[in-house]
Amino acid sequence: MSDNVKLSLQVAAVLLACVVVAIMPAYADLFQLMQFTLFASMAVLALSLGFIWGFGGILCFGQTAFFGLGAYAYAVAAINFGDSTPAILMAILVPSLFALALGYFVFYGQISDVYLGVITLTVTLILFNVFNSTAGDEYTIGTARLGGFNGMPAVPTFNMPFDPTEILFPEQSWYVTGGVLIAIYVGLRILLRSPFGRVAVAVRENETRAALLGYDPRAVKLWVFVLGGAIAGMAGALYVNWGAFVGPTIFALSLSAEIIIWICIGGLGTLIGPIVGCFLIQYLVSQIGSQQSFNSNLVLGAILLVFVLLLPKGLVPTLRDLASAGWRLGSERRRRSEPAEHRELTAGQPVGAE
Repeated sequence: MSDNVKLSLQVAAVLLACVVVAIMPAYADLFQLMQFTLFASMAVLALSLGFIWGFGGILCFGQTAFFGLGAYAYAVAAINFGDSTPAILMAILVPSLFALALGYFVFYGQISDVYLGVITLTVTLILFNVFNSTAGDEYTIGTARLGGFNGMPAVPTFNMPFDPTEILFPEQSWYVTGGVLIAIYVGLRILLRSPFGRVAVAVRENETRAALLGYDPRAVKLWVFVLGGAIAGMAGALYVNWGAFVGPTIFALSLSAEIIIWICIGGLGTLIGPIVGCFLIQYLVSQIGSQQSFNSNLVLGAILLVFVLLLPKGLVPTLRDLASAGWRLGSERRRRSEPAEHRELTAGQPVGAE
């Protein structure tokens, strides 16, 4: 499949997603709309790990650390400022700075990938225990009480930019969440086509060769890590906007495992794969939960086992390979159906000839 065809398919997918986001409130009731708003916010989180793992080669077991920090930063800022606009900026800035500090010591300390996973997992556990121990009145930032294990209820949701009196309705929140998901996808796609994105993929493939070409793999991985933390922080703000609540369970290890499952099922090394995997698994889990017939964790484990054994590449890469194989087969059949004279003439042309 040619690059032009792939680009056309990507543009068509983005346009289709925009249409779906635009017409969803007209065809879904309020409960379904709120449900898909949650799915979209979690898809942003899945996209953050899918980017740093699939294209940066950084397997972070503690992506919920940045997700939770973004959620708490948004809640604290929204309560103190009374406006979601600076709160959203804080939800992006705080996890980015935390990822910058953590990533600096990890990557410039030459810590191996195995220990990176252990460190990020440990950081998530530490944050869970820290925020779980903030139940006293002394744990207050401005006018915002952290609440300990009870969390922070009644967090102000999104409002129009710099207009706290204009609170967004659920339909508008869906537009914002779906629009952010599409914008981040398009932004990452553009970034991967830029020189920095190509260098990041080169570092993922072979750090030594990238270093010999004059690039600093530590710096490249650090900025990929920071960008993933910023996206996860934005997902945290979207999540709080959906539920108007944040608590220490947002740092739960079960959520960290779910993100990895979403990516493995959707397809590692793609941007659309984590989104597809996230929507499919969350919808399936919600249906299982409503029926109360099966244990959702058991079903998730069975699905992961099936995909690892039968579709190790994931859903999206497998479909892409099948489409490429079909494209090559169709091209070969069209070539064979051409007259012999035309095939000989085409074969004798130099590369680039009309």
